Amino acid sequence: MKRLAFVAALALLTPILPAAASASARPRGAFTGAVAATGDGSPTDPNIAFVGRWDTGNAGGYLPEWAGAYLSTGFTGTTVKLKQRNSIDLYYSIDGGADKYLTNRTGTVDLTPTKLAAGRHTLRVSYRVVAGSYHGDAIFQGLVLDSGAATFAPARPAKLLEFVGDSITVGTTTSENALTAYGWLIGERLGARHTQIAQGGACLVTTADGCVGLEDYFLRLSSAANSPAWDFSRYTADAVIINLGTNDLAHGTHTTTFQPHYLHLLEEVRAKYPNAKIFAMETFSKRFGVQTQAAVQARAAAGDANVFYVSTEGWLTSADFTDGTHPTDAGHRKITDRLAPIIAAKI
Repeated sequence: MKRLAFVAALALLTPILPAAASASARPRGAFTGAVAATGDGSPTDPNIAFVGRWDTGNAGGYLPEWAGAYLSTGFTGTTVKLKQRNSIDLYYSIDGGADKYLTNRTGTVDLTPTKLAAGRHTLRVSYRVVAGSYHGDAIFQGLVLDSGAATFAPARPAKLLEFVGDSITVGTTTSENALTAYGWLIGERLGARHTQIAQGGACLVTTADGCVGLEDYFLRLSSAANSPAWDFSRYTADAVIINLGTNDLAHGTHTTTFQPHYLHLLEEVRAKYPNAKIFAMETFSKRFGVQTQAAVQARAAAGDANVFYVSTEGWLTSADFTDGTHPTDAGHRKITDRLAPIIAAKI
């Protein structure tokens, strides 16, 4: 009787914990702390975070769009393998280590040819983007784990940075493409999730001769002409950093039309992310700098106190470019050194 009384008293003192939120209710890529639920490594596994814009309606698996999209998760056991539909080049990092590069891999890709120590590990995978399309077939079909092992959701950064731009933001001509571009580097330095809504040759303004204008395509899942609208409930950016205008002049956009289109893009970003800090960068070519700054000033005059013009004067020299347009690896690191503190001070 004394034991029963003790158990009853203990029950009264034990707090009732709220039920865990449904995994399906969380936007992909949103912040989650470590959870008790385990997963099987399939594309629908709620413990896998898909950062960036992913096409989750593809029958063959999940397809990353734009540059720099990646997936991350935790897993137990000693091995992890990646299931790919067809040949693809990719980068992967285990336990926060340096990214490793694999080329022309297909089927079940072994990411741990040397077994890991038994226990809990983390994984990040990013597919190599080239000129707006993936080098191969980037369909993610899931993970293969040890028998009895499972995925788990490790603690993930709460902040998300979205970089909008052209081939410079993609990281074209750098050693590891998106992974050595300033957007990726800044996200890693600030401990934030990061996306690169960018494509080689992109413009601000969509043109009849085929230039992909981010004023329009920022709102879409991908840069494909028939791309559906992006579901902005999937994640919310804390900061949006825009670097556009390098390519517009070559496609017939002049100063009289650039400014209103840039203002419209700022308005679109604000409508989708009401609380985000928005940074409008002066292009490294110095094209349309006056018009970019004027668009920021117009937003400020309209009462938006969270839009900022970023002058890039003196950031780079001719030696920091591979071809006069695209920064080298060192050039992207210089951009990171300049831009990261500006963003950090606002978010």
